[in-house]
Amino acid sequence: MTGPAEFCITTLKSQFRGVSNLITIDRRASKPLYQQIYDSFRSRIIRGELRAGDLVPSSRELARESRISRLPVLTAYAQLLAEGYFESRVGAGTFISSSLPSRSGSSPSVARGQRLLSAQVAALPKYERPSWAESLGPFQVGQPELQKFPIEIWLKLIARYSRRMRLKALQYADAMGLPELREAIATYLRTSRGVRCEAQQIMVVSGSQQALDLATRVLLEAGRAAWVEEPGYWLVHHVLKAARCRIVPVPVDEEGLSVTAGIRLNRNARAAFVAPSHQYPLGVTMSAARRLQLLEWAQRSRAWIIEDDYDSEYRYGSLPIASLQGLDGNSRVIYIGTFSKVMFPSLRLGYLVIPVDLIERFAAMRQVMDICPTHITQAVMSDFIREGHFARHVRRMRPIYAERRRVLVAELERQLGDHVTIMGDQAGMHLAIFLTPGRDDRKIAVTAARQSLWLSALSSSYVGKKPRHGFVLGFGNTKANDIPQAVWHLKKLIC
Repeated sequence: MTGPAEFCITTLKSQFRGVSNLITIDRRASKPLYQQIYDSFRSRIIRGELRAGDLVPSSRELARESRISRLPVLTAYAQLLAEGYFESRVGAGTFISSSLPSRSGSSPSVARGQRLLSAQVAALPKYERPSWAESLGPFQVGQPELQKFPIEIWLKLIARYSRRMRLKALQYADAMGLPELREAIATYLRTSRGVRCEAQQIMVVSGSQQALDLATRVLLEAGRAAWVEEPGYWLVHHVLKAARCRIVPVPVDEEGLSVTAGIRLNRNARAAFVAPSHQYPLGVTMSAARRLQLLEWAQRSRAWIIEDDYDSEYRYGSLPIASLQGLDGNSRVIYIGTFSKVMFPSLRLGYLVIPVDLIERFAAMRQVMDICPTHITQAVMSDFIREGHFARHVRRMRPIYAERRRVLVAELERQLGDHVTIMGDQAGMHLAIFLTPGRDDRKIAVTAARQSLWLSALSSSYVGKKPRHGFVLGFGNTKANDIPQAVWHLKKLIC
């Protein structure tokens, strides 16, 4: 036969009584015959349609009724016997294994309804990939200019490392990361960010998101309060919800997080999550007075500060702002950085600077999470920094991003005027705009996505019930010449 052949098990009533299911065999399918037979039996056993003790047709009879060779039947039966779905009884034949649990009286829908999940995952909102992350396009947040990345140099470093890789690189590594990369990161942070650290304090992680999660696991327990910036980085909210912590949204103004408001809302919070150099999403820089006030609160309250310094390399109106950690004389700040914004997002390489007395505890928790970071990416990144490629790439990109920012601000002012208020245009690769009252940024973002305009709704960054509406506009991957047209499309949506 050239078409599908169906063998009804119930035709063998003398051997397999009471079963009304089909073994389907399709000779045109790419799947081997033995695999089709195996899958048919296994799926019906798992669903409870074939039950413990049921007699199975002999291999000879099943082959004859199905009009196929006996060999694939024997192969399928051997596999089912090996996995414990079938059992053979001398002189009696082959049966569905009597050791299998009874599945009668249950249905897939009932079983799904009874599934139990941890309170940790139940606290998370539904997973939804943000519309602005779907593909490259104007205003996409967190996306650097990939076409300018020195990919040839990166590939040469990978090839060179692959040729000289030693067996040691195949073994489990230190939970803290590769020593050479940690040394390179520590040197970079001391010279460019004013971070007070040694290589032993550096832990390499898979991006700033893992760093935030790790810090939360080490420093907080369920029920403890933590300050977050309002508005703030939405994935910080998810981390704290998963940890079942109490989120305290603290308002952000032109000087950054309001420490006075935070103390009024919850003086005894265990931690504060802040991005003082370039706040997300508003892009403001925390003032010196606020920084000192925050450090004083942390010391007095025995609280922790988690400093997220995610894109400090790019500042346009002045030199880069020194880190908050560099002002901390009491080791209350855990500093987090990432290479994803400067290099490319899929690199997934970040780092923490950990107070000396907490290193062992962070390493212990890291070992539980994923044992250690991958070796090859660390080794190549170490060479990329040590040989000066990283610093050259940052210097090359800074004027490119500055020009794109200048054009975007000018076009927003020219085309939109009083319809929007611009925030945070002095650093990083994004800025924020506030819409006039009455506009729904999420609905507009959905419409914009259909036109390949990737708008990140500002209201998604709020925890409170009265968010301001607007957009976070990335300009990292949008060429200066394309910005006027993109702003024109934006104008058509909001005016």
